[in-house]
Amino acid sequence: MTARTFSLAASLPLWLRHYQKAWLAGDLTAGLIVTVMLIPQSLAYALLAGLPPEVGLYASILPIVAYALLGSSMTLAVGPVAVASLMTASALAPLATAGTVEYAALAVQLSLLSGVMLLVFGALRLGFLAYFLSHPVISGFITGSAVVIAMGQLKHVLGVRAPSGSTWDTLVGLAHALPKTNVATLALGLGSLVFLIVARRYLARWLIAVGVTAKTADILAKLAPMAAVMVSTAVVAWLRLDMSAQVSVVGVVPQGLPHLGLALPGFTTLGQLWLPALLISLVGFVESVSVAQSLALKRQQRIAPDKELLGLGAANVVSALSGGYPVTGGFARSVVNFAAGAHTPLAGVVSAALMAVVIAFMTGAFYYLPHAVLAATIIVAVVSLVDFETLREAWHYDRADALSLMATALGVITMGVEVGILMGVALSLGVLVWRSSRPHMAVVGRVPGTEHFRNVARHAVETVPGLLALRVDESLFFANATALEDRIEDLLRADATVRRVLVVCSAVNQIDTTALGVLTAMEQSLSRRGITLELAEVKGPVMDRLQSTPLGQRLQGRVFQSVHAAFRPPPQQDSY
Repeated sequence: MTARTFSLAASLPLWLRHYQKAWLAGDLTAGLIVTVMLIPQSLAYALLAGLPPEVGLYASILPIVAYALLGSSMTLAVGPVAVASLMTASALAPLATAGTVEYAALAVQLSLLSGVMLLVFGALRLGFLAYFLSHPVISGFITGSAVVIAMGQLKHVLGVRAPSGSTWDTLVGLAHALPKTNVATLALGLGSLVFLIVARRYLARWLIAVGVTAKTADILAKLAPMAAVMVSTAVVAWLRLDMSAQVSVVGVVPQGLPHLGLALPGFTTLGQLWLPALLISLVGFVESVSVAQSLALKRQQRIAPDKELLGLGAANVVSALSGGYPVTGGFARSVVNFAAGAHTPLAGVVSAALMAVVIAFMTGAFYYLPHAVLAATIIVAVVSLVDFETLREAWHYDRADALSLMATALGVITMGVEVGILMGVALSLGVLVWRSSRPHMAVVGRVPGTEHFRNVARHAVETVPGLLALRVDESLFFANATALEDRIEDLLRADATVRRVLVVCSAVNQIDTTALGVLTAMEQSLSRRGITLELAEVKGPVMDRLQSTPLGQRLQGRVFQSVHAAFRPPPQQDSY
């Protein structure tokens, strides 16, 4: 092998360098099945984003290939998704009219900004951002988004015009437009809704009952939206319901592959789009990593969050390059991809190639596709995202998390996507600071005959007269430093015989400048009253920083490796 050949092989993705022939059949099958599922979703989600249907198709080719080259998941299916589509519409609605050239250009630039941000995060190895948004906040955001999306699609099911805007505006508009409902459109939309709901709940069970394997039955049930699209399109074309009953249809979808090109955003556009792009990036990344990890665990595989950032970033950049809009990993498609036997991202490459064929030669088949049916597929898809189970569990286990979930969901529904998620993040951080500002602190004593120490309020333990041993179960920082001081003062008032205060730091990972100042002042105050301040079980990194401070110098000989050492009369001194 020449050096040049070796260099080329080394640049290939790991899965491609070690590809096995036995995987090919599964990848080809999964690629075909996901394509059948992706076609109606791409069309529907593009319309949800306020874009022409072909834009959804454009966003389903190159992004898949880019992710396959750089991503770490073997089965994540990247492309248009409901939540990112809603966030795109929410970001662009105040800036341009949906369906216009300007609106489409802004969508491209939003995808570009999102992609660049993700690539920068990946280059800086910021994969830990996957854990920046708590599960309750993500659950609340997706739940609220699902409600907003479903309500926004009702006008298409009814065949009426209703204003886009806040949830209240949508409800009022639907109420006023209800008498103008298009009966034929309602029949198509409602019929599709019923079919899709029944298929989702019962079709797999019925297929298994007639002898179909469970795996095949599950996949066929998930392909029900494509069946609804094909049948409804045929009915509208046969009866010419677009003419005779004014049923709204997709109409002409331009045939041919997208033209590659890119227009960089100006400073004004950057100012308008940077925050939506950041939120789309974070939400899409967290959602994708969650899906990828859940599937990887089933095969004992690992996900690299930093590589996910690079893969999703590249996917969004090339989506912009090909006239698409922001994309991310889709839950339903990824599950189908996994169940259909995909072993590697080659399944995605196959899907992208098939989508290219559809765009190049088959878009004429979508002319009579009714908007009502696309709306029905969206409604059924997003209603399943409403997460009451997490809310129920959080309410029983941690009310603060449950309130964060509800506040995020209600914020999205009543005030919009961006405000809702920012509210959720702010509440999560607020709860974190609130909890940290009230750390658990326990007076401890020794379990008889051992070197173990437990809370005197919970266990029968031994104490040393004149010694107050207080364990702090939290790092000390600006929000809780005075709480420690107040607790010690309360305990001293309750026991005037105390002459030694021992702070057990086994759970203290950091002491910030504010906490250091409080400890310093407290040590001086205690010293003036004839009481010594001592520390035990201080972690190495904390002690390293503490030694160079005036407090560290004053505590020489009063820092103990263990609480047991401090409990020995006279106390054993330890040097650092």
